[in-house]
Amino acid sequence: MTNRWGQFSHCFKRQEVPAKVILLQEGQISRTMFFIEKGCLRTWINNDGKDITTQFFFEGDRVASIESFRANQPSLYNIESLEPCVLQTISKQDFQDVLENSSGMKKEMEEHLFRRLLHSQKLLYSYLKNNPQKRYEELVDEYPHIVQRIPQHYIASYLGITSVSLSRIRNRR
Repeated sequence: MTNRWGQFSHCFKRQEVPAKVILLQEGQISRTMFFIEKGCLRTWINNDGKDITTQFFFEGDRVASIESFRANQPSLYNIESLEPCVLQTISKQDFQDVLENSSGMKKEMEEHLFRRLLHSQKLLYSYLKNNPQKRYEELVDEYPHIVQRIPQHYIASYLGITSVSLSRIRNRR
């Protein structure tokens, strides 16, 4: 949580969760935003019984199914802890109160959403134009901490390939 958010610390609840906990289930309405103090979360979808990782989040990141959180729509994805985590959580109502009462927080949130949109667009275009080898190379170059902290089968899922294919790609490097 940034220093700016510290003035709203009374709105947050500290939560410790072990690894492999589903914090939000696909199809549920999101009522909580998570600020990661320690640990790693991932978002993923279920595609016919196969889970597909869509994003990873680490210390300093904030996570919610934003379309669900803001518009009361069913979440399009799951949010799960990959490591034991220490989270600061804020309810939807408290979050809205903070934004209404602080133009600085509203601006910071707009910037955050803009960065998430750019990240999503970059990922989409990478899927459309690059082969798995190139996508893996981009991941290693731009997000080396993901390769260091995340189990291979989640990375493979994120890249849209099998673990066996990922092993072959890694062996070529």
